[in-house]
Amino acid sequence: MTNSTEAQKPQNTKKNKKKGATLDTFYGAKIQNTEQIEEDIQENSPKSSKGNRNSPQTHEEFESERTKKMEALWEEKWEMMQKKFTHLQNQFDQTVKENQALKQELIKQSQNTKKLEENIKYLTDKVIDLENRGRRENLRIIGLPEKPEINTKLDMVIQDIIKENCPEILEQGGNTATDRAHRTPSTLNPQKTTPRNVIAKFQSYQTKEKILQEARKRQFRYKGRPIRVTQDLASSTLNDRKAWNMIFRKARELGLQPRISYPAKLTIYFQGKVWAFNKIEDFQLFAKKRPELCGKFDTENQRARNT
Repeated sequence: MTNSTEAQKPQNTKKNKKKGATLDTFYGAKIQNTEQIEEDIQENSPKSSKGNRNSPQTHEEFESERTKKMEALWEEKWEMMQKKFTHLQNQFDQTVKENQALKQELIKQSQNTKKLEENIKYLTDKVIDLENRGRRENLRIIGLPEKPEINTKLDMVIQDIIKENCPEILEQGGNTATDRAHRTPSTLNPQKTTPRNVIAKFQSYQTKEKILQEARKRQFRYKGRPIRVTQDLASSTLNDRKAWNMIFRKARELGLQPRISYPAKLTIYFQGKVWAFNKIEDFQLFAKKRPELCGKFDTENQRARNT
């Protein structure tokens, strides 16, 4: 029996050392080394002798003591694991709260950005409208030949245009005088073959409107040469109006009596009604729902054909 006990001791010691190494590193806990606990237990373990078979501690007591110490060790480990888990849980909860706060702040900033964009658009539209209203007495003459004898006396040329195209205004005693007239842009680009536009500011808004109405009815000319007379508007408004050009031409071919009203609204006469559109997308949606118009205003296909 003595040999059996002594043979088992090295095996148990090796096994306990392995356990101690694992427990010391478990969840990073820093407690008493389990190897030391096992060595203490081994020192107090019952020893057999040839002369005296009675040991100071029975095997059952030794096992009981070792079990209690191991239970205490695992309980300590368990408590440390719980503390570690609680700490991690608290960190996670704090992170969630911070993320929620950041999310709310992001939503708030997004709303503020949207309001700023709306305010910028409102102010931009307001400035453009004020600029257009400042040009309400102006007419833009397109296609007037670029000659020195014309450029030096634009006021007189404009009077000649009125006499040639709408003499009834003069007969009615309308005030056709202009405050000023000039080319735009102010400098001539030699690379361009088309003449610069002429901007004429009339003293009378009513006279300007009468001339514009006559220009919409028929082709104006200067000494037999065709010219165009249109409302003078801000450059951004003119670009918005130009965006309707392809649809406008097609609508005129179909007899829809198209018109561009202030600032850049398209109106057509269709099925006994007048329809108005502020955006090209709105008109295209309208045309797709009408069999008579569907497929006839596809601007992408028209651009492809032109290119």
